[in-house]
Amino acid sequence: MIKSNGIIFADNILYKGYVLSDYNKHKQRTAVRNLREYIKEVSENPNLETEILEVGDGLAVSRIKENKKV
Repeated sequence: MIKSNGIIFADNILYKGYVLSDYNKHKQRTAVRNLREYIKEVSENPNLETEILEVGDGLAVSRIKENKKV
């Protein structure tokens, strides 16, 4: 639903460092698992260019690649 060159911002993507850590409290496990899945998806999706900025609780910036007509 986003046009070519559209941008997606995802704030608090590192969730107090829990996403990068091996230790997670029981009540944060679902949130951490979902954030890890989101990061994996936007990082591996060939239609996106994604940067994860380790500022504050983290910020993911993804740009939809331009659709090239052949």
